[in-house]
Amino acid sequence: MLHRFAALALASLPLAGLFAFGAGAQEVRITEGRADSSFEIAGQTFTIARIQDSEHQISGEFARTSRVCPPFCIQPAIAARGVPTIGELEVIDFLENKAANATGLLLDTRLPEWFVGGSIPGAVNVPFATLEATNPYRQDILLALGATGGEGELDFTNARELVLFANGPWDDQAARAVRNLLDAGYPAEKLSYYRGGMQDWLVLGLSVTSAVAGQ
Repeated sequence: MLHRFAALALASLPLAGLFAFGAGAQEVRITEGRADSSFEIAGQTFTIARIQDSEHQISGEFARTSRVCPPFCIQPAIAARGVPTIGELEVIDFLENKAANATGLLLDTRLPEWFVGGSIPGAVNVPFATLEATNPYRQDILLALGATGGEGELDFTNARELVLFANGPWDDQAARAVRNLLDAGYPAEKLSYYRGGMQDWLVLGLSVTSAVAGQ
């Protein structure tokens, strides 16, 4: 009976689907209406697509399901009040419409060695610790992000919109960076939190700036 059901199910599949079944390469779009995304930031062109390989597997650090907590604890869906949590499509739209127009920045808040190992195309590395109040150069970073004014009286009216991410739902670096920015006076309405981070980005097979996906 099961064999007969399986035969009927296979017979109902489109012929093209049968030929593609088990093939090494397949069409993997970002969405049904979008194959990939290309944009330019500071004169450099970036393209985001999904890996066209049905044999692709996540390896290295991002293949782990068990991590010591603390520090690698599951993070809340919301990093801070007033700061929206967004997904991959919103990150891509942000890169196309905000980062490409120099009105926004995608911040990779991880340590530099993680950033070098692979990051989201178009991201800028601003490690979370550099945004802590104890960093004597924090104001310089805030000014580079578009704030104006002097010590203790920064104006964020023209500051860039920011999307912050780290390694994923088990990593608090991006959430800490969000809170550090808020403590410095950065407006919540100019911040967004990509909780999925590199973990979810890699699981979806999306492009990274390095082929080293597990470092």
